[in-house]
Amino acid sequence: MTDFTQLSLDLATLCRTTAEFIHQEAAIFDRAKIEHKGLHDLVSYVDQETERRLVAGLRALLPEAGFITEEGTAGPDTHTEEFTWIIDPLDGTTNFVHSLPVYSISVALLHHKELVVGVVHEVNRNESFRAVRGGGAFCNDLPIRVTDISALNNSLIATGFPYKDFDKMSNYLHVLGAFMTRTHGLRRLGSAAVDLAYVAAGRFEAFFEFNLNAYDVAAGILLVREAGGHVSQFLEAGDPLFGREVVASNGHIHAEMQQTIGEFWS
Repeated sequence: MTDFTQLSLDLATLCRTTAEFIHQEAAIFDRAKIEHKGLHDLVSYVDQETERRLVAGLRALLPEAGFITEEGTAGPDTHTEEFTWIIDPLDGTTNFVHSLPVYSISVALLHHKELVVGVVHEVNRNESFRAVRGGGAFCNDLPIRVTDISALNNSLIATGFPYKDFDKMSNYLHVLGAFMTRTHGLRRLGSAAVDLAYVAAGRFEAFFEFNLNAYDVAAGILLVREAGGHVSQFLEAGDPLFGREVVASNGHIHAEMQQTIGEFWS
């Protein structure tokens, strides 16, 4: 039987070690080496090499597992019935290439299609957020919990901005306007994985964003849930892992979050 707690500790060590490579490269990174995967969708050799190192380490930890990766260095995505790793090697690439210090490694493990292990390692603060299903959430091995704030108007909210699909821009701007007037404020850090980890750690009361991928949110979803929060799609209770949109909160303001989004979203 797999020991998921020990696996989470081993994963956190792998992410911490790999983050040292990202941190070293940040000091010497040349923006001329940026590549474009699509409109405003950036990638660098740092993303790709980080992913290769993670994949190699994860194969050693759990040889039978499949992979869902952002950069495809493990080959085509392979879902297995038992284990699948979901990897974002550098969540916040745009921040990285512009030398803005908010970016992270995000790795999660699916077991029989359920999230069981997740690690988000924020590189510059060297903070390791990890969670095990049923085992709680931690930051640098200290337990973390969501806040107990019960009203939207006492909350600080995080979000992300669309950068390549602008079909719902008008709706989104209306949602932003509503949250600006009904909360302590909105923040856009540029890494969904960090945003979700910060909800889990009680630094934000909630986070919402659309046009996301599983590798952006997998580890963060587990962190929030294990820290006592709630995660869903914008207007539905369904699992947001592959749903392309997510609203995560401390649980107490979740209904208000969905109600506010629902005023302008369909």
